[in-house]
Amino acid sequence: MFKDIPSTSVSDALQGKNHMSYEIKPIGDFQLSGPAFTVEIDEGENISVLEAMYKAKPGDVLVVDGKGWTANAVAGDFILNLGKTLGLAGIVIDGVIRDIKGSLALDYPIFCKGTTTCASKKTQKGLIGVPIVCGGVSVNPGDYIVGDSDGVVVVPHSEASSIREQALEKISVDEKRESSVGQDVDAARKYIEDFLIKAEKNIVL
Repeated sequence: MFKDIPSTSVSDALQGKNHMSYEIKPIGDFQLSGPAFTVEIDEGENISVLEAMYKAKPGDVLVVDGKGWTANAVAGDFILNLGKTLGLAGIVIDGVIRDIKGSLALDYPIFCKGTTTCASKKTQKGLIGVPIVCGGVSVNPGDYIVGDSDGVVVVPHSEASSIREQALEKISVDEKRESSVGQDVDAARKYIEDFLIKAEKNIVL
């Protein structure tokens, strides 16, 4: 539903809500969209990450509430490749990964807080297919995940059609503005003048 729609346009349609922490960024240059398949794990654990990969459907985005833990990797290149092999659209982790060279070589949408050297723990199961919080945003199973180099936003499933239409409209408006203003000095100055006049009226002293 949100294929090739920038996360910024979706964020504008959501009025700046539901954007994950700026720390969660892609490993590489990727655009990601699809319904969320959620998993909640304790810090550094990954048994249920594998279980979630097994149960998710092709096209799902695996969204992992890793509690923001950065001491242990949620996954390395081997496990991440399992997600790719099983047809998941991508993986979003509130935590870190490892094996960065191998992960980059996968050419696969992986969004996380960064990398570490330390492997995951495998001592405790988590929860699958439940409401979670990832990057400070509530995510329900089936919500739409949209991500790119700017970050990740979450679109509630019930609002998806409306938000998509608003995002496409915003793109159209921005393209028209760019074509009419972006390369014309006089038009650019006029745009800024009009903006400042409107802004002055809205300033609260």
